[in-house]
Amino acid sequence: MSTTRGPISKFMETNYLHFNAAAMMDAAKGYETHLDEGGKMMITLAGAMSTAELGISLAEMIRQDKVAIISCTGANLEEDIMNLVAHSHYKRVPNYRDLSPQDEWDLLENHYNRVTDTCIPEEEAFRRLQKHIHKIWKDADTAGERYFPHEFMYKMLLSGDLEQYYEIDPKNSWMLAAAEKNLPIVVPGWEDSTMGNIFASYVMKSELKAITMKSGIEYMGWLADWYIANSAGKGIGFFQIGGGIAGDFPICVVPMLYQDMEMENIPFWSYFCQISDSTTSYGSYSGAVPNEKITWGKLDIHTPKFIVESDATIVAPLIFAWILKM
Repeated sequence: MSTTRGPISKFMETNYLHFNAAAMMDAAKGYETHLDEGGKMMITLAGAMSTAELGISLAEMIRQDKVAIISCTGANLEEDIMNLVAHSHYKRVPNYRDLSPQDEWDLLENHYNRVTDTCIPEEEAFRRLQKHIHKIWKDADTAGERYFPHEFMYKMLLSGDLEQYYEIDPKNSWMLAAAEKNLPIVVPGWEDSTMGNIFASYVMKSELKAITMKSGIEYMGWLADWYIANSAGKGIGFFQIGGGIAGDFPICVVPMLYQDMEMENIPFWSYFCQISDSTTSYGSYSGAVPNEKITWGKLDIHTPKFIVESDATIVAPLIFAWILKM
């Protein structure tokens, strides 16, 4: 047993020996080996990982350069910041499985939007962000400037305008850590988020131009350039938390470069892990086994492949704890 590790890692090393626990350990050790050999890692965030407060561990991963790039949904992009500025106003509903339609309606009437056991407060979270991000959008629109969704969020965080509202230790915000590092992020399908809906409403009211926000196609083009520039040597690994577009979008950059751009020497993803409670199935991306990705030109036959069929809110912080030697 390693003596340089903290108590969480030592507990994992001693107890997680079989089944999903062993798969988690194999994935964690594979991630560590990939970094030790000079590789870089993409992390993809699906679901509501920010509202699950993954930032507590992910922010430190970012600060310690254990992640080179993130792909996330628009919800994860904004909800980490919402938690940063409105945490005390969140409402926890531990009995969420027992809620009736009337209970849900009552939450809506009180301006609470529920994510599993946690309700995000509309006024303190959504509207607080809207007030500040709208000015940044408007300034860019007026100046004829265009940015990606995450770049606007970075501008808002780095301006310091939100510091007056901070309600958690800022070291636990992964978006703040990412902004301070100017970490590359891609946000496929950003329109499917609260801020995306709000931006669309301003476009529909002719207050902003749609072109002010860079698009998903531009994200793919940017990601392709980033991948080409960073995939030499050990290459880039792919650590997928959950399923959905956050993972499906970026993993396709490799077959696109190989097949559509005819770059026959482009390296495959050099590590792959997915944490998902979607059990193995066929006809669904989230439930497909990693080997299926070989036929799509995403993974090589020799790529280390791991799948942990468990709850990402439990597994991801443990794997991060191992990488951080906690």
